[in-house]
Amino acid sequence: MPPEHAEAVWLTGDSVFSLAELAEISGLPESELRELIDYGAVTPIDPESSPWMFNGKCLLTVRTACRLRISFDLEPHSVALMISLLEQIQDLEGQVRDLRARQPEQR
Repeated sequence: MPPEHAEAVWLTGDSVFSLAELAEISGLPESELRELIDYGAVTPIDPESSPWMFNGKCLLTVRTACRLRISFDLEPHSVALMISLLEQIQDLEGQVRDLRARQPEQR
C-alpha cells in the first residue's frame, strides 16, 4: 500500500534509487520488488552490481505495478505480465506516431 505522506521526488534522466529507496517511494515491499525483478518487469541499471541501483523509469514502472496490484488484487507474476503488456502497447503507440509523422499530409 502506498505511503500516506509521500514525499515529492523530481525525476530526471540521472535519477538513481537503491532497492530500499524504491520500496519506500513506491509503497511496494522489497520482497515484491525482488519478485518483479525476477520476472523481468523491473531491471536494475547493472544487474551484476551490488547493491542494485535503479533509474527513474523504474520508479514509474514500480509505481504503476503498485497501482495494478492494489486495484486488481494481483500476484507479482500477474503484475509483471501486465507491465510487459503495457510497455508493448507504449512501444507500438510510439511506432504508430512515428509512421504518422512520416506520412505526407492527406487532404
